[in-house]
Amino acid sequence: MDYIIFIFALLFLVISGKYLVEGGVSIAIHFKIPKIIIGVTVIAFGTSAPELLVSIQAALSGNPEIAFGNVIGSNISNIALVLAFTAILIPIPVHRNALRLDWPVMMVASVLLYLFTLNDVLGFYEGLILLTLLMIYLYYSVNKAKKGGDKEQVDEKEKSQYTLVVSLVVIAVSSVGLALGANFLVDSAVNIATDWGVSKRVISITIVAFGTSVPELTASIIAAFKKQTDISIGNILGSNILNIMAVLGITSMIQDIHIDHIAFSFDIIWMIFGAILLFLFIYPFKTVYLNRVEGVLLFISYIIYVSLVLTGIDFESISSSFDISHIFK
Repeated sequence: MDYIIFIFALLFLVISGKYLVEGGVSIAIHFKIPKIIIGVTVIAFGTSAPELLVSIQAALSGNPEIAFGNVIGSNISNIALVLAFTAILIPIPVHRNALRLDWPVMMVASVLLYLFTLNDVLGFYEGLILLTLLMIYLYYSVNKAKKGGDKEQVDEKEKSQYTLVVSLVVIAVSSVGLALGANFLVDSAVNIATDWGVSKRVISITIVAFGTSVPELTASIIAAFKKQTDISIGNILGSNILNIMAVLGITSMIQDIHIDHIAFSFDIIWMIFGAILLFLFIYPFKTVYLNRVEGVLLFISYIIYVSLVLTGIDFESISSSFDISHIFK
């Protein structure tokens, strides 16, 4: 029964997230908000809504491993699964801004997360720092886009998908759907972990993380089959930035996230490793695309990671070699 609940909860999250974005975009178009603002706010936060609701629900229900593992696993999936699988189908164009801004910010966020969790807790002030840095990043991104000539306004002839009232109703209903989906997803994930005899960490960074990455994966695959070459590495990097700075930032400000740093340090380090591997593939602009071979290599790294997690390797022994918490004590 838990497996059925998990699947339906996941569908609730995916569908609700989709309508949340549509409702938000319709309101933005109704008020003639510039498209660049829509992109970095409404759409960006909307696509991260499943991760946010799952993490908040998990933290409040006493399952911090799921709250934290969901984000780490989702970030690993975004690069080593979503980007990789899409690149295998169709080479992905590399935009200069992805290297100059998005990748460095993502790395800073990842390293900060590692340092912030050395004491086994991500608390209010750490969350506040992450959220503040996110606001600075978004502000800089919008201004940079405008100065670069990307001042495209909503077309006067372009109409909202919904009326203003319907848009508000869609947002309200989809928000409830996200909350319900997150609640049932977390509960069923905990039960599945118990049935399988594995930790909540394993379930969160594999099944739950994969589930919350489904919208990005589906959208990327559809775009690839349609030969839409505007699939942007920057969008995936931006999603990873939001996952750390917004999802974990907001969640930790609502409820302290207590984790076992040693157990999770392997996952964080693998997340950073994936980001570095991606950087090596797209720098120094040897090609203007992330090609199929590079996609295959990224995908192999994901298979290796999941295999290590599911085979129950002694991560505490491995992670202890990377532990630097004693330096701060």
